[in-house]
Amino acid sequence: MPQSLNRRQLLGAAAAAGAATALAAPAAAQAGGHGHGDIHRVPRDQISVQLYTLRDQLGIDLEASFAELVEIGYTRVEHAGFVGRTAAQFRAALDNAGLRATSGHVGIPQPFDANAWQRALEDANIVGNKYIVHPFFGQGAGGPIRDAAVYRAFARDLNKAGALARRAGLDFGYHNHQAEFLRQNGTSQTGYDILTGETDPRLVHLEVDLFWAFRGARDPVDLIEKLRGRIKQVHVKDLDVSGSFADPGAGLIDFGRIFARSKEAGLVEYIVERDDAGTPPRTPADALTTAEVGYDFLAGIRF
Repeated sequence: MPQSLNRRQLLGAAAAAGAATALAAPAAAQAGGHGHGDIHRVPRDQISVQLYTLRDQLGIDLEASFAELVEIGYTRVEHAGFVGRTAAQFRAALDNAGLRATSGHVGIPQPFDANAWQRALEDANIVGNKYIVHPFFGQGAGGPIRDAAVYRAFARDLNKAGALARRAGLDFGYHNHQAEFLRQNGTSQTGYDILTGETDPRLVHLEVDLFWAFRGARDPVDLIEKLRGRIKQVHVKDLDVSGSFADPGAGLIDFGRIFARSKEAGLVEYIVERDDAGTPPRTPADALTTAEVGYDFLAGIRF
């Protein structure tokens, strides 16, 4: 794919610059708990991409987009739906490209329906998921949820979903946005406090979206210290100076400072994402650039 090769050459300088920036701050890395002055890196086989980033491009050409991701270097992805295919058809497209969908975003039914959730778990196993993650909560029809009772009820549903997932051989997780970090009326707790405090760590792990944590005024390092061992996945999404999205490594987030705590967090998957990667004024193909920038950044960063 000559077009992809040209893009990789153009982006190589940006990736190298990101790696140099990471290397320029060894003191911050040592403060993160690795010790002994070691320099660490993200294992390439733990780098993934959330396919929501590529949703428009996948709709244009699923197979070619998968081939492009493999050429960039990806071996795993996290899906967000099957792009109009059945689970079996989606798995076949992944297999043909040489990709694994190790993780998938699937919302648990509300109100909770065990039979419907069981069908989702069956699809997850067909696709080959190891992780299945609930993608969104905290926003109601009238705005952000501020009722602690609603969060407590949802935490109970997360435990139910996690127990069924575990029985199906899957590891169930929860993905945050920013509304969870609001304090709930009449309490000193945030919604995230309730969700993490009232779910069983054996049944519900955490996929921390680093961008949305910062937008919710929470430092991911503080979350790691509080929830150590429970944060198995992160969405690597950067924040630009206007508070909107940026390609990983091009914005304000000091990812090295966070990744230096990866062992303490329990991290096993680093997932590139950008919510607006292919929507106007960007083009669908721009999402592939984001995927490439993100992969090269994660492969190059040292901490």
